[in-house]
Amino acid sequence: MGPEILLRDRYLPVLLVIVISIAIGIAMLLVSKFFRPKRPYTLKLTAYECGIPSTGDTWERFNVKFYIVAIAFVIFDVETVFLYPWALVYKKIGFYALLEMYLFIFILLIGYFYALGKNIFNWRKD
Repeated sequence: MGPEILLRDRYLPVLLVIVISIAIGIAMLLVSKFFRPKRPYTLKLTAYECGIPSTGDTWERFNVKFYIVAIAFVIFDVETVFLYPWALVYKKIGFYALLEMYLFIFILLIGYFYALGKNIFNWRKD
């Protein structure tokens, strides 16, 4: 028994789940296409947002603060993603990893206080 048999035995279930998932997804789309009611009318074919017809120009410019808050959220979300597995294996990786995590959190805190200083978490319109 060579290593290729071990790899095949290990990854075959994963490949099988992926193939079955894709097949089920495609089958659901095809079944819904054939059995759904087909009664289009003008109001049904119009573009909408939250069920309310748009008023004014749809190419309105948004304040940059919305994008900055979204980026800040992603950054702090990534911090959480890194902290959880680190906490699980902390006893195995030792004191050096603790110092690295303190440095990581310190850099993120600098970014957080910078964002507070720029007042990006204020939702009121300036």
